[in-house]
Amino acid sequence: MLTSVLRGLAAASLAVLSLTLPAPAHAAETLPLAEAVTRLPVDTESRDGYNRDAFRHWNTGDNPSDGCNTRAEVLLAEAVEPPVVGPGCRLTGGRWWSYYDQVWVTSASGLDIDHMVPLAESWDSGASAWTAQRREVYANDQGVSTSPVAVTARSNRSKADQDPAEWLPPATGVHCRYVAEWVATKLRWSLTADEAEVTALDEVAAGCPDQTVTYDPAP
Repeated sequence: MLTSVLRGLAAASLAVLSLTLPAPAHAAETLPLAEAVTRLPVDTESRDGYNRDAFRHWNTGDNPSDGCNTRAEVLLAEAVEPPVVGPGCRLTGGRWWSYYDQVWVTSASGLDIDHMVPLAESWDSGASAWTAQRREVYANDQGVSTSPVAVTARSNRSKADQDPAEWLPPATGVHCRYVAEWVATKLRWSLTADEAEVTALDEVAAGCPDQTVTYDPAP
C-alpha cells in the first residue's frame, strides 16, 4: 500500500514538473547548402503596401542599458580592433573587415549595417503578414552573427534591396558564404523565395559542395 502511494506521489510530481518547465528551445540545424535551398518555400513576391517605416530600427539593441542602439552594438560586435566608446555611444577608432568587397575600414562612419535579407525583400517574402512587433525584432535581430552585418556603405548601397538573382558581392570568393547566410536568414524567419531567386541560389550552391548552412529558428 505504501509503495503504491509513493508511486502515485512521484507520478504527480513529475506531471507538475512537466507543466512548469519551459519548453525546450529549437535546436540549430546544419545542412549542406544545396539541401538547404530545397527547404525554402517557393512563392511569388509582392511589394504591395511596403514602407520601410514598417520595420522599426535601430532600437535600443540587445542591451538597453549600454546606451548604444542596434547599429552601434553590431559595429562593436564585429570590430576586429575595437573602437573607443564615448558619450552617447560615439565610436572612434576601431577597424572592421567588410567581407562583401574585402576592404578594411577604419571609421564607423564608412560602414553600413546590412540586413542580409533586406527589409523590402523580407516584406515581399512574408514579413508583410507579420505584426509590427515581429518586424521590429527582425530589423534588430542579433540572435545570429550573420545578419545584420557591417559592410562598406558602397557595397551595401550597391546591393540595395536586391536578392541573389540580381546581386552578389563583388568579391567572387565569398559567394558561397554569402548565399549560405542568405538562405540561413530566410530559413530562420520562414521567408519564401521566388523562382528566379531559387534558380540563382541553386547555381551558386552547385559550385559550393562543401558549404553548409546553419540556422536557428527565430524566437
